[in-house]
Amino acid sequence: MRLFDTHAHYDSGAFNADRLEVLSSMPEKGVELILNPGCDLESSKTAVELAERFPFVYAAVGIHPSDCEGFSQDTVDGLCALAAHPKVRAVGEIGLDYYWKDNPSREFQKEVFHTQMELAEELGLPVIVHDREAHRDCLEAVKAHPNVTGVYHCYSGSLEDAKVLVRLGWMLSFTGVVTYKNARKSLEVIDWLPMDRVMIETDSPYLTPEPFRGKRNNSGRVYRVAETIAQVKGISPEEAAEITLENGKRFFGIKEEVL
Repeated sequence: MRLFDTHAHYDSGAFNADRLEVLSSMPEKGVELILNPGCDLESSKTAVELAERFPFVYAAVGIHPSDCEGFSQDTVDGLCALAAHPKVRAVGEIGLDYYWKDNPSREFQKEVFHTQMELAEELGLPVIVHDREAHRDCLEAVKAHPNVTGVYHCYSGSLEDAKVLVRLGWMLSFTGVVTYKNARKSLEVIDWLPMDRVMIETDSPYLTPEPFRGKRNNSGRVYRVAETIAQVKGISPEEAAEITLENGKRFFGIKEEVL
């Protein structure tokens, strides 16, 4: 099985003890590519450093809505500098998070989101969107920037919103959440979604799939997402993995053979 984990946070402190060892083990597990998005300037910088160290790792740079307090023009300038690296392939992880009550205000989150969408357009890069309990406002922001394309990571919206996003040319990505017992809504979206709009991810170290739930996640478990999608679509896991690998390479503009 050939796999692309399109969203994993190896900059996370959860990997401080064995980050390099974990990443080094991924090719032997069939993981051909990994995209590490940033959540603030520091993690974005780490993502770029990991991309420099490992040929199969690529980076995205951006400010997560939960980490956007203090966002300024200096932040934008810092992102621009990092985005100049040839292995930076997206602006992200950006978006809106209305779940955590101690996050910056909704209005400020929206301001930061729009600014980063504008930055992506200027840089000619796609975006990676985080949408947690902010479906309506996220979709409105997407519609407000028709020249920007992107992917909704860990898609949790409705089938109706999925249809709108597909019409707008967007991708939807799924995590180990699809293996959980309460994943009915996500499985309904996957059942309808054209396979050329599907990407898979782990969101490591979070959202560990069954039967590993409760343990630290890693890219070697992204195969469980491929297996679940394959079951819904009535195709083999290998075919689901291959299609999502090619989708991710196309979306992030990765043309070279890495392995």
